Amino acid sequence: MTTAATTKQRKANGTKARPGNGDKAKSANGTKAKPGAAEWELRLYIAGQSPKAMSALSNLQRICDEHLAGKYRIEVIDLLRNPALGRGDQILAIPTLVRRLPNPVKKIIGDLSSTQRVLVGLDLREL
Repeated sequence: MTTAATTKQRKANGTKARPGNGDKAKSANGTKAKPGAAEWELRLYIAGQSPKAMSALSNLQRICDEHLAGKYRIEVIDLLRNPALGRGDQILAIPTLVRRLPNPVKKIIGDLSSTQRVLVGLDLREL
């Protein structure tokens, strides 16, 4: 399990997100998240670094930066590296976003390209 560096950080240092590389969780500003510091705990399940997976990660990062700045933590879980990790959240399709906190748990399947649908799915905006 790992949290990807922010999109801005990856562009700045020329690296790509590497799900499953063992990094500690990072907050919205790229610093290591303190336990309990994030109000929103999100998990993004992907399979490798496919275009759809990278699109979902990029879209999620953008949405979180705009609507949850400083109040979230994203875990990226690559099911190609560790398929057993998907069992706990009953992942049937990828990419899948799981909102672990705040309760209740919510799931959104797809590349998260529709900001409006993601906001409604996360209960950040009414229909």
